[in-house]
Amino acid sequence: MSANQSNVAQQSAKQSPSKTLSKQRTLGIIGGMSWESSESYYRLINEGVKDKLGGLHSADLFIHSVDFALINKHQEQDEWAALGVIMASSAQRLQAAGVQGLMIASNTMHKLLDDVQAATHLPVIHIADATIAAIKKQNLSKIALLGTQFTMTEDFYRQRLVDAGLQVLIPESDARAEVHRIIKKELCVGQFKDRSRQYYQQVIKDLADQGAEGVILGCTEIGLLIKQADSPIPVFDTTAIHAAAAVDFLLADTTL
Repeated sequence: MSANQSNVAQQSAKQSPSKTLSKQRTLGIIGGMSWESSESYYRLINEGVKDKLGGLHSADLFIHSVDFALINKHQEQDEWAALGVIMASSAQRLQAAGVQGLMIASNTMHKLLDDVQAATHLPVIHIADATIAAIKKQNLSKIALLGTQFTMTEDFYRQRLVDAGLQVLIPESDARAEVHRIIKKELCVGQFKDRSRQYYQQVIKDLADQGAEGVILGCTEIGLLIKQADSPIPVFDTTAIHAAAAVDFLLADTTL
């Protein structure tokens, strides 16, 4: 080997990392419910990957963003079978793109979890399971739940919390209706009003007075309005928690 070749080899060795980065998993996100919160998902997941890996790293994602006007219409008309078809189709499109797992970027639409799983047989990162884990890390057991009427009152979500050993408190009927209205008529269209924030603050205070030790922001838009500073008890922002679980999934096979 010539002196020049030796120098080149030495320089190449110095430039080569001692360890190589293995490939991330690929995650598919069913989003657009609403796009306001899907935007937060995209930012939080990419921030999480960058925080873990540094440099220019970003998340390996496919996102299928559905038309929320159609989704909302079917929800309000109690047409869940039609919604199941839409969700299954979205999951299949993401599977065809080559994803290794799925997440539904909406609390309410976890009502269609079975449709998604039956359509693809891919693992789904469940938003309630990730939230339960976060709550248990703080050793809490009595939890307030805010979200759409569907999320607050139906078993697909609430019962999952109960089965995990949590006692769940929800607002009374009139307050539930207003919490739901604010989500659909304001937050989902990018309106964040001080009076609505104050209303949510009062609802949370009332539930805290009933013994709630923490509050689940069980709609992915609520975290755009309510922060920890707005609550006298710990806030569990399901969007942030779900996004963190997505980062864990993406990097589960990654080593430096």
